[in-house]
Amino acid sequence: MADQLLEYKCPCCGGKIEFDSHIQKMKCPFCETEFEVETLKNYDTVLNDTTPTDLTWQSATGEDWSDGETDNMSVYVCNSCGGEIVCDDTTAATHCPFCGNPVVMMGKFTGALRPDYVIPFKLDKEAAKAALAAHLKGKKLLPKAFKTDNHIDEVKGVYVPFWLFNSDANAQISYRTTRVRTWSDRDYIYTDTSFYSVTRKGSLSFENIPVDGCSKVPNDLTESLEPFDFSQMVDFQTAYLSGYLADKYDVDAQQSVERANQRVCKTTENEFAATVTGYATVRTENVNIQLANGTSKYALLPVWLLSTTWNGQHFLFAMNGQTGKFVGNLPMDSGAFFKWLGGVAGAVSAAVLLILYLIWLL
Repeated sequence: MADQLLEYKCPCCGGKIEFDSHIQKMKCPFCETEFEVETLKNYDTVLNDTTPTDLTWQSATGEDWSDGETDNMSVYVCNSCGGEIVCDDTTAATHCPFCGNPVVMMGKFTGALRPDYVIPFKLDKEAAKAALAAHLKGKKLLPKAFKTDNHIDEVKGVYVPFWLFNSDANAQISYRTTRVRTWSDRDYIYTDTSFYSVTRKGSLSFENIPVDGCSKVPNDLTESLEPFDFSQMVDFQTAYLSGYLADKYDVDAQQSVERANQRVCKTTENEFAATVTGYATVRTENVNIQLANGTSKYALLPVWLLSTTWNGQHFLFAMNGQTGKFVGNLPMDSGAFFKWLGGVAGAVSAAVLLILYLIWLL
């Protein structure tokens, strides 16, 4: 089992080396030796020769596990300390819980499972914590106790698996539109409404439409972290995973196609509708979109996940590990909300009374 784990060791002092997002290199925290990621490329050659081994589970007392009890679990032996690393069957990179060494499960990246590309982390854990603090500032309806009483349960940098789709969209969309002209004389106000049929026809090409391939992370959360800068995407190397967590996909490309197609079609409709201008009203009548030349790639994208607990509730936040975009839902102070609502209602009532008073003066 030990030969399934890949660990990066410093050739100078034997310490663990990890990918440093600040310098975009591998670095030993003990002797501070730095290594270019490319120099460790030969580590990845083992992926071509590695065949995952089926693991037989036994309890500490020697009793067999029940049928199906370990279906979604895997166990590995740390090369450094000999401790057992237990994880689910989608975990592809993690840390040994005993000695802290970063490890990569090589079998999760063999054959068809090997990613094509990776976007390396640009921002570290401290940046994620600072982003959470900034996210809480200026939120008037946020309970004051949330800032002081909640605590961060976990901050982890995760390479989330994504499918990147390319596609061409050939579309013809028709709209029902109106133009309105108004004029008046001493007695009447006249309105002339003209109706038009407008058609738009053309083609759009899409590249790198991302669809989350991990069922553990909600799609609305990962989509809120977009956009990623795919110009900084590089060929996959396991060295980028050292020091971070990583999952392999559990939603394959075929299962993700429908979501990608929905995103392509929605964007096409929005882009075409944006060209229909100069009308009083625009109503879509007919949409015909044909997709062609679809291809997909498998990539790992950097995400910081932060878990906090407050008042018995769990809150999940996420930060784009490349751009720093931060998202996450917050609790609301109901008392502060109704106070704010009362203030708004009072302001509206005052405005209405002022208008009625002015009308009465006239």
